[in-house]
This record gives sequence, C-alpha cells and structure tokens, in this order.
Amino acid sequence: MKQLENVVSDRGSKYAVTGGPARNKAEAEALITELKRVKKYAKATHNTWALLPSDGEPLKNDDGESGAGMVILRMLERDEVFDTVIVVTRWYGGKHLGGDRFRHVQTCVREWIDAFA
Repeated sequence: MKQLENVVSDRGSKYAVTGGPARNKAEAEALITELKRVKKYAKATHNTWALLPSDGEPLKNDDGESGAGMVILRMLERDEVFDTVIVVTRWYGGKHLGGDRFRHVQTCVREWIDAFA
C-alpha cells in the first residue's frame, strides 16, 4: 500500500490518495479495511475508490461522494492501470466544493499514478 498525504487542501477539505495491488472486490475491500485501521482514515468523510481488474468487471465505490468513483475509474482506464485499487480520501472542511471536488479527485489520482504506477 502506497500513500500520498496532503495532496490537495481547499476551503478546509483535505485530500489524500492511497493505492495498492488488488485483483478483485475482496482484495480491494481488504486494502480499504487495512487503510481504515488508521484512525484518521476511518474518520474521513469519504474513502472513494475504483479498481480495473485485468480479468473482470471494473469496480467503483463513491462512498457518498457522488460520481467520484467514476472519475477514478476513467483515469485508471485511460492510463491502463490494471489490478490496482486507488482510494481517494477526503476530510470535509465545512464548505461545499461543487464541481471542484472532481478536479481534486483527478489531481490525487494523477499524483499517485505519476509517483507509483
């Protein structure tokens, strides 16, 4: 599991991104369970994720951040990042970000892919 913390900060909301190997939903959920063992990740507002298995259906979970899982999934498809779950974590800062939240998710995923994929 590889992480980048404090990737984006906007109007009080803070973002981090985590990724690691996963071939299916069970492995993705196991990584997220491990991530949430860290108290601050367990208390995060959203842990949005996506996975592009090399031999199965694409998977995503918005975790309450409507549409964010699809943003991650599209980036995994575009960059052909297979068998890797990417989790974008957001701690809500009290102000709505509107469409900027999708740009922040993209920034997090791009940073992770550039650093580790």
